[in-house]
Amino acid sequence: MAASAGPEIERLIALLSKLPGLGPRSGRRAALALLKKRDTLLAPLTAALVDAQAKVRTCSVCGSLDTSDPCAVCADGSRDPRLICVVEEVGSLWAMERGQSFKGRYHVLGGLLSALDGIGPEALRVNELLDRARGGEIQEVILALPATVDGQTTAHYLADRLAPTGVSVTMLARGVPVGGDLDWLDDGTIAQALRARRPA
Repeated sequence: MAASAGPEIERLIALLSKLPGLGPRSGRRAALALLKKRDTLLAPLTAALVDAQAKVRTCSVCGSLDTSDPCAVCADGSRDPRLICVVEEVGSLWAMERGQSFKGRYHVLGGLLSALDGIGPEALRVNELLDRARGGEIQEVILALPATVDGQTTAHYLADRLAPTGVSVTMLARGVPVGGDLDWLDDGTIAQALRARRPA
C-alpha cells in the first residue's frame, strides 16, 4: 500500500485490487483517478454502486442479474422459449447478447464442474436446467461453455443428464475464427476446426 496514504485510501486501494484484472498497482492507479475526480467520477460511481447493491437481483428463471425478476430476457415475449443457451456465468450471457444473433433464452450455470476445485454438480444450477428441460416447452439446449477441460467436462455431464429429457443438445462450433490466420492458431483450434468441417 501507499506509505503516505491514510486508512481510508488504503482500504479503497485494497478493495479495488480485488476486482478481476486489477492488482495492487492497478488498484492504486484506479483509486488515484477516482480521488482526483471526486465530483465527476467518485460520487457518481458511489451512487451507482449503492443503487446496484439495492436493486440488482438474480433472476429466478435463468440465473442472470437484473433489476427485475424475471429478468428482461426471460420476460421478453419476442424471444424463442424453445431455445435455451447454457452459459457459465452472467458475463458469458452478456457476450452472447453483444453479438445480437441469439434470439432464445438463457440458463446461467454459475460455474463449471472442477474436481481440482471441489466443484460438483450440486454447486451449480444443474437441477434448475433439468427442470426447465422437462417442462415440455424447450426443444434445444445449446451448450455455450468454454473450450477448456472443465468446460468440456461440464458439457459432457450436462449432455448425459439431459439425454433422458428428449431435448436436442448442441454445442457451439469451435475452430478457425473469422479473419483468422492459420499460422497464428494453436494446434487444438486447428484440430477442432478440421473435425467440425462442413461442405463448402
